[in-house]
Amino acid sequence: MAIESLPLSYFKEVDDWDTVIFIYSAALKQIGTKIDILNDEFQHRHRYNPIEHVKSRLKKPESIVKKLKKHGYESSVANMVRYVNDIAGIRITCSFTSDIYRLADMIANQSDLKVISIKDYIKSPKESGYSSYHMIVAVPVFLSDTVLDTKVEIQIRTVAQDFWATLEHKINYKFEGSVPEYISAELRECAKMVGHLDDRMLCLNEAISASQKEKDAS
Repeated sequence: MAIESLPLSYFKEVDDWDTVIFIYSAALKQIGTKIDILNDEFQHRHRYNPIEHVKSRLKKPESIVKKLKKHGYESSVANMVRYVNDIAGIRITCSFTSDIYRLADMIANQSDLKVISIKDYIKSPKESGYSSYHMIVAVPVFLSDTVLDTKVEIQIRTVAQDFWATLEHKINYKFEGSVPEYISAELRECAKMVGHLDDRMLCLNEAISASQKEKDAS
């Protein structure tokens, strides 16, 4: 879980929370701009936008403390920076699963980004049924006197996957993590339905594209 990025010497004191927020907020802006440009470029070249929505967030202090305690670490800025990889996060929703991998490749090919880790929950969904594509990247934040590589988690999923994940999150929150088995089982069935729906919609889109190409060629 430990991944070094921000130099701890940058922080003036152990509880310099404002500095943490400032740096990770700046990292979100950097990534957000990159994603906007990639989307605009794709529209310019292919007359098609792979991205439906983009949402960014900074993890709340209580969530960071809870995560540190879960893994047996004391609450400190040093441990936050070293062990919590999703303080800054961006969620991208796409129409089709093919867009997810295309966009992930485009992000990974940015020369100034460092891909730290990838978790493909689309090819290997979680036991709960959760399906999404996760990347942890280090993005350079350019300040007046230094450049800081800062970790950002990027989640890429289809609209259908996002709908399922949002519902699961609300259910887990309502039951405080102790979801009745019959509800969990129903969620897993719904996750399978979401997977089938994404597959069918992708096939339909590919059929439409092929038909259009034949029409243009004739």
